[in-house]
Amino acid sequence: MKEYWQKRYLKDGKIWGNVPSKTAEHALKLFQERNINKLLVLGAGYGRNSKLFSDYNLDVIGIEISENALNIAKSHDPKTKLILGNILDISFDNESYDAIYCFNLLHLFLQKERMMLIRKCMSQLNSNAFIYFVVFSEKEKSYGKGKEIELHTFESKPGRPTHYFSEEDLIAHFKDFLIIQTGIVKDKENHGDLGEHVHVLRYIFAQKKEKK
Repeated sequence: MKEYWQKRYLKDGKIWGNVPSKTAEHALKLFQERNINKLLVLGAGYGRNSKLFSDYNLDVIGIEISENALNIAKSHDPKTKLILGNILDISFDNESYDAIYCFNLLHLFLQKERMMLIRKCMSQLNSNAFIYFVVFSEKEKSYGKGKEIELHTFESKPGRPTHYFSEEDLIAHFKDFLIIQTGIVKDKENHGDLGEHVHVLRYIFAQKKEKK
């Protein structure tokens, strides 16, 4: 996966432009209502979404696997603390967070790794902290394209699986959290020469359950 993103950011730079996802705007509102301060952004890329949070004075830490993306982010989103690493094996240095925002990343892993990532997120959250995850839905136009390597998971490009979530599937992944809100978002992206297109995404907003 690292090689794929290194090449893509080297070739295309700010792949999705400068405008943050509508989900980031929604997440920011929810975070502000709950006085979130310290936020972890998984797969920060070149800072398209993390910049929105840091511009509103959240203490933002972003983790990204591509050094090429982080080189762009350093000038695009200078307020965010950026860490180069794989979210599945990076050392978090005993940091803990009030919330985690993850955009279009969870669906790039197979089942075992998806659940591992969610468990790691749980362990990094403060008491009563929150998560906001965004994933591809089964309503995406690309659903069903390529070889099906797991249930609802297709390899549309060699070495890059994509899982498509129904609402029930997404809730099941986060069964150990208190689910506050789920929904569908039609998110427009601009790919430069390829023009604009719309993704049909699912999001989940949930709170860490406290052990009894």
